Amino acid sequence: MTDLSQHAEPLPSRQPLPQRGEPLPQRGAGLPQRGEPLPQRGEPLPQRGNGLSQRGEPLPQRGAEVGFQPGGDPLPRRTSRTRPAGRHRSPHRLSVASDAPALVIAVPGTAEADTADVAAEVAAIAELSCPGVDIRVGYLDGNAYTLSDCLHSGGGQSVPGQPDGVIVPLLLSPNDRADAAVGSIVAQSQDQVTVSAHLAPHPLVAEALHARLAEAGLVRYARSSGLSITAGGLGVVVLSDIGEEAAAAASVAAVLLASRLSVPVVPASLGDPESIATAVTRLRESGVQNPVLAPCLIGPETSRAVLDDLSAALGAPCAAPLGAHQAVGQLVAIRYGAALARLSLAG
Repeated sequence: MTDLSQHAEPLPSRQPLPQRGEPLPQRGAGLPQRGEPLPQRGEPLPQRGNGLSQRGEPLPQRGAEVGFQPGGDPLPRRTSRTRPAGRHRSPHRLSVASDAPALVIAVPGTAEADTADVAAEVAAIAELSCPGVDIRVGYLDGNAYTLSDCLHSGGGQSVPGQPDGVIVPLLLSPNDRADAAVGSIVAQSQDQVTVSAHLAPHPLVAEALHARLAEAGLVRYARSSGLSITAGGLGVVVLSDIGEEAAAAASVAAVLLASRLSVPVVPASLGDPESIATAVTRLRESGVQNPVLAPCLIGPETSRAVLDDLSAALGAPCAAPLGAHQAVGQLVAIRYGAALARLSLAG
């Protein structure tokens, strides 16, 4: 075996480590000082602004430096603000002058036939939407509380360039007989009056139809949150008054009602009994086992007995007419306001 110790280079010797207490080797110059010396424990901290109020002393009042008078309110108070006009303002909330024309509600039929006081309740609802307006109710038939007497009962002074009253027919859509009666009474009257449009079409009609169906226990009160398809479910027939325009208004209401309930809804006209039977048949053929009737009527223009007979013949339950639903009173105020706006633009 070869002796490696004879051929290898000797290992370098390790330098001895510094002993405890000896100074460490310095590297470069000394470190620079940074900023002011730190405050020593016990020295007071620097103060910022005025001293804090001590317990028992009065707190400083906001606004004292801007000239508030002693004894007055130190802080400004929030004042009430009127809701601005625009897309978020309810269209049935009207602000009219004190000398605005009277709102005259023309009701089909006689006062004796209005046993449910539909007209009086509608007038009360409309008064909430246009406070301060002279609201009257006149019936187109009979000898009591007639529209002609209602037009002469004002007794106020006429305003130049402004009619004495705005007649709002209590009808969702044109009705040949009722509209002719209103026109005849207006022609014979000595007062300056204007006639507004009918109440429908309007989204509030679908809201009222939904409410009447729910009150009869035929649909749920809540609006549908999405598409709901169930076998053997519900279907609705929206019944309109006689006439093409009434049928068109009912078609609009049917579309809006279908979106609220997520069920099949079809329109039909009381002027065409075959259309009603066809609508019920279509619903049943599509799988609807429970068709129901929703009268798109206020009430005075059609006898309730007609609706009851139709319901019995078709075997389909029928909701009540819209009557004095809140939406009807709001629609009266809306049509009154639209007539005033039209008059102001014309003037």
